[in-house]
Amino acid sequence: MLRGASVSLVLAYRRLAALCPVLGLTVAAPGGAAGQDWVDGARLAYDASARQSWLAAEADRIRAAYGVAARGDVVASRALHGYLWSAGLLMSGPWYLERRVPRLRPADVRLGPDGTLRVAPGAFACLPGDRAAGSAEAVVLDCEEDLRAELRQAVADHVRPLLTALRPHLRRGTRALWGMVGDDLVSGLWHLGRALGEEERGADLAARLLPGPLSPFPGGAGFRRLPDDHPGPERLTRTRIGCCMHYTVCPAETCSTCPRLRTARPAAVAAPAGG
Repeated sequence: MLRGASVSLVLAYRRLAALCPVLGLTVAAPGGAAGQDWVDGARLAYDASARQSWLAAEADRIRAAYGVAARGDVVASRALHGYLWSAGLLMSGPWYLERRVPRLRPADVRLGPDGTLRVAPGAFACLPGDRAAGSAEAVVLDCEEDLRAELRQAVADHVRPLLTALRPHLRRGTRALWGMVGDDLVSGLWHLGRALGEEERGADLAARLLPGPLSPFPGGAGFRRLPDDHPGPERLTRTRIGCCMHYTVCPAETCSTCPRLRTARPAAVAAPAGG
């Protein structure tokens, strides 16, 4: 049975799941077991065996989907990319939809063997006018900027152990890794805005969240408007700070926001988080 903080967040997560079906999201009771063959973010960060199994599964997924044996650093990059996009959206999504920032521990984010995702929410931050502000699990902040700072901190605290654990598997420096975190945080908000039919608002919220370099994030959202004759549905684009390495797996699916492109012209976009 869900209660406490989960009740305050469950409707936001149900709405997020409907808007972003690629997440395969369900809500779990806080403190419950992850489930057979599931792995949580804490095990990925601190259990070498679980981490190796996760990376092996990603290598198998790439081989099955694209018929290639990806390099080890590419496998780790793609696995991390997927986790960052999903975990970031689990925190930024309720902020977008309800102005609530969940404080998710790595153990609260669980990955299923079939690519599904489960979240076990606990405490959260909100603003004084929130109807849930009086609940025991709520941390009430003074203003919107405080809430944005809380979201940046929540994301950074959540992903830091996994970045440390995966560093030996990646040919990346600290700046590139945190650039990847910021890219996926921005991308998730942009994706949610498009799902709601409000791309401009999603991009604006992302730009307010990351207006420029804010430690540990090395850069901002940096959206640009596409030409009026652009054939796709998107009206905006940006250039990622770091490359997600998908081009090494399938060059024909280079992300439209890839920093390797001199211009951010639309191309076949890598799913789920290429934008």
